[in-house]
Amino acid sequence: MDMTWSDADIAFRDEVREFLDANLTSELRTAGRLHTSVYSEHEASMAWQAILHERGWAAPAWPVEYGGCDWTLTQHYIFSRESVLAGAPALSPMGIRMVSHAIMAFGTQEQKDFFLPGILDASVFFCQGYSEPEAGSDLASLSMAAVSDGDDLVVTGSKIWTTHASEANWIFCLVRTSKQERKQQGITFLLIDMNSPGIEVQPLVFASGEQVQAQVFFDGVRVPKKNVLGKIDDGWTVAKYLLVFERGGGAAAPALQVMVEQLGRDAAQVTAPGGGPLSEDPAFAHKLADLAVRAKILEVLEYRSLAAMTSGIDPGPIASMLKILGTELSQAITTLSLEAAGPHGRVFQPHATRPGGPISQYTAPTDGYVSGEAWQAVAPLHYFNDRAGSIYAGSNEIQRNILAKAALGL
Repeated sequence: MDMTWSDADIAFRDEVREFLDANLTSELRTAGRLHTSVYSEHEASMAWQAILHERGWAAPAWPVEYGGCDWTLTQHYIFSRESVLAGAPALSPMGIRMVSHAIMAFGTQEQKDFFLPGILDASVFFCQGYSEPEAGSDLASLSMAAVSDGDDLVVTGSKIWTTHASEANWIFCLVRTSKQERKQQGITFLLIDMNSPGIEVQPLVFASGEQVQAQVFFDGVRVPKKNVLGKIDDGWTVAKYLLVFERGGGAAAPALQVMVEQLGRDAAQVTAPGGGPLSEDPAFAHKLADLAVRAKILEVLEYRSLAAMTSGIDPGPIASMLKILGTELSQAITTLSLEAAGPHGRVFQPHATRPGGPISQYTAPTDGYVSGEAWQAVAPLHYFNDRAGSIYAGSNEIQRNILAKAALGL
C-alpha cells in the first residue's frame, strides 16, 4: 500500500477540516472529548449524526448505492482522524457499522428499502440483542426461544448487556428456533420492533454511574417472519458475517493515537514526583512511548484489513486480532491516564460528564464541584468503562482461541 498523501488527499483533509470547523459547536466538541464511552452522550451523538447525514457523510464506509462515500482508504483514515482531533461525538455503531452491513448482504429488498434509509437519518435506531444471562462469549448457547405461529415468530426470553435499549426503537436478535445436532444450528437472526407488546427494558448501572445498558425481557412477543434476516435456522451465518464488522471492520487506531497524544499534553501539565513535567519523567515517558508505538502498529494492521475488505477479500481471523489489540491498547491508555491524574484520579465523580453536569456542556450546566481538571475528573470514569472492552464483542480469551484454531491450526 502506498501511504503517501497525494495532493487530492491533502485537499480532502482541508475540506474535512473546513466542514468540522463550520459544524462542530463548542457543545458538541465538549461532548465528544469528554464522553466516557461511545454510548454515553446519546443526545450529542444523534445531533452530530443529523449534521453528517445532511452532508452525506453519516456512513462513509457503506457502498455508494446505499448512501456511502466513494473514498479511498486514505480518505477514510483522514476523515476518522480529523473527526477525533476536532472532538466530534462518536456515532453509535449498532446500526451504521454493524447490522446495516448484514442487511445489505442478507436482507430482502423490502428490508433494505425500510431499514437502511432509517439507519442513516436515525429514525431507525438499533440496539443489539446477543448476550443472555447464560450465553455470553459462548453465544451459540443462547436459549431465547422463537416459536413459529402462522406468519409470526413468538419470542420469549431475555437479553442482557443490551446497550442503548432504552433509546432504541429496533433490536437485532439471535433467537433459538430449533434444537439441532450442533448448537450453532437452529439459530435465527431476527429484527424486532422495540415498541412491540411484551417487551420490558430494565436498565443496568455501570461502575461509572451511567445507565447505557439494560436487560431486555420478551414475553410472548409476536414478530412477523418477514423480519427474519437471512433464513430461519441459519442466523449463525449472518451473525458471523456481522462480527467481522463489530470486531474489526472499523478503524480504532486514529482515536487511540489521539488519546495517546492528548495524554502526553495532559501529563505535561502535571508535576512529577521528582519535579518537572510528568511527561518528561523517564518512567512515565517510556510507558507513553510504548503506547504510541502500539497505536502505530495497530494502524498498519487495520489498513491491511480494510484493504482486504475493499478488494472483496474476507480478512478472516485478523478481525479477532484487531479486536484484542485495540481493546487492550485502549485499556492501557486509560490506565496510564488514571496514573497521570494522580490524587484527582482517585475521586469518583460520575456526575461530572452527565448532561447538565459541571463539565458536560451539551445542555445548560448545573452547579457542581469537580476535583481537578476536566480530564482528571473523567480519568477514572474512562478507566471503569474501558474494563468492558476486553469482554464485549466476544471476550479476548475467545478471540485468542479463534486465532489459535484459524491462524495457527492448533
